[in-house]
Amino acid sequence: MNTPDTIKVWDLPLRLFHWLLVAGFFTAYITEDELLNVHVLAGYLVFGLLLFRVIWGFTGNGYARFSSFLCAPTQSIQYLKDLAKHSAKRYIGHNPAGAAMIVLLLFSLLMTSLTGFAVYGADQAAGPLAAIGATYEEFWEESHEFFANFTLLLVIVHVVGVVVESIIHRENLAKAMLHGFKKAPPNAD
Repeated sequence: MNTPDTIKVWDLPLRLFHWLLVAGFFTAYITEDELLNVHVLAGYLVFGLLLFRVIWGFTGNGYARFSSFLCAPTQSIQYLKDLAKHSAKRYIGHNPAGAAMIVLLLFSLLMTSLTGFAVYGADQAAGPLAAIGATYEEFWEESHEFFANFTLLLVIVHVVGVVVESIIHRENLAKAMLHGFKKAPPNAD
């Protein structure tokens, strides 16, 4: 896929993280209580992937590093306004709206994982929070369900954003997350 008019943006570790996270989250989401062992394993996968992403956010390639895309919320809002006017600047890496989405998804997935550990500890006396006790089990269950559903909402918004961005900039961003390449900017060497 490497051609003179493309640039390598998403490295293999980031792409594997992304698609394993998709698989882990949806596996956990659809199994819930019916297949508890699968649900728990998928939850551990998601948590492990989150730990990896934090580390990769400081040590990965330039486009994976948090320092390359994190920005003020006002920049994300301005980008969305520009996007609505079809005048949004194209970014090789994450755009400001994507940066906000990454922060929201990482936070929501972390809360989903932590509250899941709490539910597992309260209900099954198992996992890293096995000693938590059953006193607040209902609270943890409600919190876990809230964050799982909130994460699903964020995923839907993320996918819509990817589609809109792909149309506006005439670039298949989902495909780029598969092979790692995006169109090079006109002045790239």
